[in-house]
Amino acid sequence: MPARGEVAAGLRDSWAVGLGLVPLGLAFGLLVVQTGFDWWWAPVFSIVLYAGSMEFLALGLITAGTGWVTALIIGVLVNFRHIFYGLTYPRHRIGPLLGRGYATYALTDEVYAITGRFGSDGLEDGRPVSSTRLLTISLFCQLSWVISGIVGALGGSAVVISWEGLDFALTALFVVLAVEAFRNNPDFSLPLCAALFGVAAALLLPQQLLLAALSVYFVLLVVRFLSPRIDALLTLRPEERR
Repeated sequence: MPARGEVAAGLRDSWAVGLGLVPLGLAFGLLVVQTGFDWWWAPVFSIVLYAGSMEFLALGLITAGTGWVTALIIGVLVNFRHIFYGLTYPRHRIGPLLGRGYATYALTDEVYAITGRFGSDGLEDGRPVSSTRLLTISLFCQLSWVISGIVGALGGSAVVISWEGLDFALTALFVVLAVEAFRNNPDFSLPLCAALFGVAAALLLPQQLLLAALSVYFVLLVVRFLSPRIDALLTLRPEERR
């Protein structure tokens, strides 16, 4: 297929997800301005970090005066899943070294969800997926996020009204991600353990609640991954409760 056709195929793959990123990008841009940053910080965050949920979280960490070590650890824990994305993303289908570097940098939850159907071999109906198509998917998703963030930040700067409560967009985003994750893997033990660790951290280490809860939960996930016996013991699926 000619390059133009591959670009069109990539846009068909990603347009719905890209449009879904627009309201979140607008909310992020508005939140940037609301927290006291100039509008141009929105594209800076979206290009340098480009981590969606972590960008929202970074604003909260900065305004709360969180130390850089704590912020770094939280960032690693929140985005650790991206390492596993790279194991099955068909990066070998992307020819130029520069293109591979960009694909690695732009591998987000949304891009992985779109390209997951191609498998680690990067095949569709037995035929290899082109480098142009994969890069188009990544670029369209990032442009949707960055541009909507700029529009939101400029709108927030121009319209003098109170945006109080907009930071709830971060909470809403994590709720949606959690619900989608549970739908893909309906294991009640995961949200139950997360809630338990959150409550325990709030009681024992209220000043380091997020870091403590995430760290313990991360250790639990690693243990379950390394030990199928422990994983089977803790797994609590709906059909197993009957």
